[in-house]
Amino acid sequence: MLGKYLLAFLISMVPLIELRGGVPFAVGMDLPYFESLIVCVIGNMLPVPFIYFFARKVLIWGADKKFIGKFFRFCLEKGEKGGQKLRNTAGRGGLFVALMLFVGIPLPGTGAWTGTLAASFLNMGIKSTALSVSLGVIIAGIIMGLASTGVFSVIGI
Repeated sequence: MLGKYLLAFLISMVPLIELRGGVPFAVGMDLPYFESLIVCVIGNMLPVPFIYFFARKVLIWGADKKFIGKFFRFCLEKGEKGGQKLRNTAGRGGLFVALMLFVGIPLPGTGAWTGTLAASFLNMGIKSTALSVSLGVIIAGIIMGLASTGVFSVIGI
């Protein structure tokens, strides 16, 4: 059972998959939902400080490299576009809530990795970024858990 939790934890750390894949995996492995949610949230949040402090620097460094440049430029553009979209949607005062909702709605490319990268482009500050992204990850985890356990099909959504 510990191995299944570890796998759910590691899946939740992977970019693009994140908790959106970790929670359904854990539910599919018949692990208890609330414990799985906690494990997946921690796994999804563990990379956040590293992304905030280092990702933009690494992406800028690698943007002009021969083999990795195209991918790094893609990531830079995605982060910049995500940041601008958040700023345009929320204005200056609503960035915290906008980032939380951006991360919380479980769509491809709107997870903790992209949200944290966008927040670093907006210079939001690590404390507000971490709290906003954490709340968003919890929201996404609850939504994915409800979807994975079939609650939405029971109520007709």
